[in-house]
Amino acid sequence: MTERDLLDEKVLALLEKGSLRPLGLLPRASNYTFLAEVSDDSGDGSNPSSDKGPAAGPLALAVYKPQDGESPLWDFPDGTLCRREVAAYRLSRALGWPEVPPTVLREGPLGVGSVQLFVDADPNEHYFTLREVCLDAFMPVAAFDVVANNADRKGGHCLRGTDGTVWVVDHGVCFSSEPKLRTVIWEFAGEPVPAPLIQDVRRLAEELRSGPLRADMLDLLTAREVDATASRADALAATGRFPEPGTRRAYPWPPV
Repeated sequence: MTERDLLDEKVLALLEKGSLRPLGLLPRASNYTFLAEVSDDSGDGSNPSSDKGPAAGPLALAVYKPQDGESPLWDFPDGTLCRREVAAYRLSRALGWPEVPPTVLREGPLGVGSVQLFVDADPNEHYFTLREVCLDAFMPVAAFDVVANNADRKGGHCLRGTDGTVWVVDHGVCFSSEPKLRTVIWEFAGEPVPAPLIQDVRRLAEELRSGPLRADMLDLLTAREVDATASRADALAATGRFPEPGTRRAYPWPPV
């Protein structure tokens, strides 16, 4: 296990077992989305998201999306968006890309929901500003969205952390078994997918059909949705190219 894997495991443990206290609603969210404090009740005072030693008070900020606060959608089953958030994290971890913040499903003060590590980022930066300086960083994001069948990749779902890492968030409307790809990232349409990404995608398809990853995803999605994800991975590996926008609505609204 790498140093990054060990850090992720510590963060996941904190998000899953720590005390969760909502601070308030985040603005411009279509569902109930809370900024929350997560604190460690173990008493060791260590902060898994920092290498600066013990920390007092809350150990992390998180984004809490309770299931009961989800707005009904005609094309996704009720009460499943928080599970899709967690499934997206697990998919990204299996692939090794892109950077989706650690995310868990747990009981909280407002009921069961997804809890995701908060990313400290400049709110004025988003895909349309970041592509001017680091467009290649979005190739893995574009490939991920094809496999996950992301129906809502807005520009504001792309963040750059204080260390320069590009993170992607808001994956509640992924993994439909029906084609729904809607994204602002079409710059790579028709271009070859880099060979290392194709290798990861091909491996992923196999892992989604049998083994621990399939079991992990079936905790969150239906068998049909997991099978469809594997089929999309196979298709992307077979063509080796990023898809072109279809005739149906290919862009989310609003774009940011």
